[in-house]
Amino acid sequence: MAEVVKLSEGGGPDEQKKLPANVEAEAALIGALMIDNRLVEDVQLKLRAEHFFEPLHGRIYDAILRMTDKNMVANPVTLKPMFEGDEAMKEVGGPAYLAKLTGSGASVIGARDFATQIYDLALLRALVGVGREMVEGALDTSDDVAPLDQVEQAETALYRVAEEGGAEGRAKSFGDASKAAILQAEKALQSGGHVSGLTTGIEGINAKVGGLHNSDLIILAGRPGMGKSSLAMNIAFATAQRGAQDERDGIPKEKRVGAPTAFFSLEMSADQLATRVLAEQSGVSAENLRMGKISKAEFKDLARASAELSNLPLYIDDTPALTIAALRTRARRLKRQKDIGMVIVDYLQLLSGSGRSSESNRVQEISEISRGLKQLAKELDVPVIALSQLSRAVEQREDKRPLLSDLRESGSIEQDADMVWFVYRPDYYVAMRQPSEDHPDFAMWQEEMERVYGTAELIVAKQRHGSTGRVKMLFDAKTTRFSDAPIDDAFAPERRG
Repeated sequence: MAEVVKLSEGGGPDEQKKLPANVEAEAALIGALMIDNRLVEDVQLKLRAEHFFEPLHGRIYDAILRMTDKNMVANPVTLKPMFEGDEAMKEVGGPAYLAKLTGSGASVIGARDFATQIYDLALLRALVGVGREMVEGALDTSDDVAPLDQVEQAETALYRVAEEGGAEGRAKSFGDASKAAILQAEKALQSGGHVSGLTTGIEGINAKVGGLHNSDLIILAGRPGMGKSSLAMNIAFATAQRGAQDERDGIPKEKRVGAPTAFFSLEMSADQLATRVLAEQSGVSAENLRMGKISKAEFKDLARASAELSNLPLYIDDTPALTIAALRTRARRLKRQKDIGMVIVDYLQLLSGSGRSSESNRVQEISEISRGLKQLAKELDVPVIALSQLSRAVEQREDKRPLLSDLRESGSIEQDADMVWFVYRPDYYVAMRQPSEDHPDFAMWQEEMERVYGTAELIVAKQRHGSTGRVKMLFDAKTTRFSDAPIDDAFAPERRG
């Protein structure tokens, strides 16, 4: 092949030497593509113009892609008019340089290898760029610099490079997809016939939705006082505990129905959430635990529960006022460090967007947040449960059971979610309309309260994988624990629109 003239836009010779690049491989690949346009199909999914170190080579590559996309032949003759005015091309002898690149037909044989090397070197240059930015940022000691913010920005940049490196081959063959489906069915069979994802710890929910599936976004919503956070924490604990048990039992990772769990609490502190878990597991009243009104025997139960749970793979991040970008960065870090299998966010409306959308209106910001949570679920390949508030429209209706339209800023949330769950506790609303004891309706109210006290419902209002309906549960307000309702008291499968 004719001699390739090395070009560069930016940086002196010393700078160029430091950056990983192979200009000869770039020239050989472009020559091969012009000789045999069919090779474009092999490289264009992975390789883009910006991956070339020499900008002129990137422009030639881009022109070849545009020509072949129009079903036109891309060779030195057809490309010549596009580069007659290109200043960099003039420096290497004008459009005749295109013909020089096709001087060696042998380059066709190694075209795929050239493309792989160009791509890999581009990733290394991106890594160098991230490293330089990290060094420059760390050397900046001005007052307005926040070191922890810089760490998060660096992690985001590094993840971008890593994500770019795994961009090829995302389309699965049907064979690969069917193997994954068979594996899920096998997991469901081994778990007793109904859990193909991660367990929620509540058999009624598992039976209704088949467990929590990777890459799913589940919205868990309810009015204040319904127990959203309690249910989310119950699920987090059950999943983490089962994950630890599965690991001890030597069950292969792909067949486990439990997993380490990350709980992002933007409302409650980590110790408040830990108090709830300890109360649930020890049977001690959460209120008495907070106020110190416990006996020595109860304290022993508490200490025992704490010791048993000391190695629980449940990780609580109670950083307030997180942006969706910062939350995703922290979740990726936990995925890398702790191999988490589920993420829970309490709650969606306390997250903030990037700043751009939030300047316009809240609906657009919520849209950015819900879309970001769905992307997180797909990126990490884990289920993400996001708690959400409901509008006050529920309180205006006689039937207080929530509907999809009650989701605040519901359009984007409902669209992005794979499942939407509502928590409903009838005794909460019955208690609100308690009459005085001398009122004629008191006996009727008391009878109704006895019937619904301690009961709760999980309303599955949307489910991509199956039918909607209701699951009846019990709720112990003393320990803030949800559990399965007795079999003879549970709802039969019931469709709700």
